[in-house]
Amino acid sequence: MPAHKTVNPVVRALVIRPCAVTLCTMGRTCTNLKAIVAAISLVVIPCLPSILVAQSGANLSALSEAELLERLEDADPTDAAAVERELQALWSKSGSAAMDLLLRRGRDAMERQDWPAAIEHLTALTDHAPDFAEGWSERARAFFHAELFGPAVADLERALALNPNDYNAIFGLGQVFEFFGDPERAYAAYEQAKAIHPYHEEVTKALDRLSTVVGGQAL
Repeated sequence: MPAHKTVNPVVRALVIRPCAVTLCTMGRTCTNLKAIVAAISLVVIPCLPSILVAQSGANLSALSEAELLERLEDADPTDAAAVERELQALWSKSGSAAMDLLLRRGRDAMERQDWPAAIEHLTALTDHAPDFAEGWSERARAFFHAELFGPAVADLERALALNPNDYNAIFGLGQVFEFFGDPERAYAAYEQAKAIHPYHEEVTKALDRLSTVVGGQAL
């Protein structure tokens, strides 16, 4: 992964002040927290049947990140699933076996719903590999489960600064905006995520859910 990436201006606009949105309403009762956490959990790498991978072309692993993103944008639904799997695998490689182990331990802890342990492993990862976007993205997910919304948003910001194409992180940011009563910015985040991954099912559902709200306010 390149050391430096240009941040998409739409993403930059979305993350410029999300902490204010979150922290100013931190006292609100989180009545639909489970739905948010479930949506944020989409960052987990999907397990696809091997036949889908084979049908999508045996050379996906040879493509660069930019080529995979281009293919994802133009793919049909079946090919998109295989391309997404390859992208997630690529983004999960830190370049260090020790850091990859910390990432795996953090994910394993989240599967056990041991949020403190997950945060501990992922904090060690972000401390030792601060330029590894997936560490910040996964720790944001752990913070959400632990109901630590401010740190979660801060980690999403950092993840997107390092990897502006992380559609799951953009989607997670949209979930934050939606939960804390900012449907316009939520909708903008979902649109940006869909532009990168047109077949992201949860993003499509979120856009459908907010289209009437945002359209009505525009009128």
